[in-house]
Amino acid sequence: MPIGKALRLTQKTIYLIRHGETDYNRRGVVQGSGVDSDLNDMGRAQAQAFFQAYQQVPFRKIYISGLKRTHQTAEPFIELGLPYEKLTGLNEISWGVMEGKAPGNLDNEYYRSLIEAWESGNTAQTTDGGESPEQVVARQKKAIDVILSHPEEDIILVTMHGRAMRILLCWLTNQPLSRMDYFEHSNLCLYKLQYDYDSTVFTIELANDTAHLLSLAMA
Repeated sequence: MPIGKALRLTQKTIYLIRHGETDYNRRGVVQGSGVDSDLNDMGRAQAQAFFQAYQQVPFRKIYISGLKRTHQTAEPFIELGLPYEKLTGLNEISWGVMEGKAPGNLDNEYYRSLIEAWESGNTAQTTDGGESPEQVVARQKKAIDVILSHPEEDIILVTMHGRAMRILLCWLTNQPLSRMDYFEHSNLCLYKLQYDYDSTVFTIELANDTAHLLSLAMA
C-alpha cells in the first residue's frame, strides 16, 4: 500500500442483540415503544452474561434505541467507556392501544388477526393507534443510514427490540416483511451480521444465538 494512503474499510460487523428480560416480558404484557420498562433481575443477569462472553470484542461504538431497557442491556459495555449513541429509529414498534395489556401473544384474538394480516402481505396495516411494519421500516432506514455512514466503526453493537428486530432483519436481507416471523428471537439473543460496503449486502452469520446464556440455564 502506498505510503500515506488510508486503508479503506469495506466491511462492518454488527452484533445485533435484543434487550434482556423485563417483568412485562415475563408476564406476557405488550410493551412496544410506549412502555419504557426496566430490566428485571433475569434481564440484568442476561446482560452480564452477554458482557462476560463478548467483552473482549473491540466494539468501536454501541447503538441503542430510545428506550431504557436497551441502555440497561448495553450498560456493562458503556461502563467501560465505549462511545454510544441513541437512535429512536431503533425503537420497538408502537403497538398502540395494546401497550400495557396482556396477553401479547397468539391467545389474543386481535393480536392473532393482526399477525395473520401481516403474514398475508398487508404490512401497511397499522396496529390500533400505533404503527405498521412499513412505517417502522421508514424510521429504521434513517437509523441504519446513520450507522453505515461511519465505516471506520468496523465492529459495532446494536441493542434493539423483538418485533423491530424481525422487521429490520427482513429488509436488510431483502426479504418481504410478510416473512418477519421467520426470524426467531428471545431475550438477549444475538444476530451477528456482516455488511459489505462494496456490494451493499448484509449477511447473517449467527441467528438467535443464546450460547452465552447457558450458564444461566444451568444455575
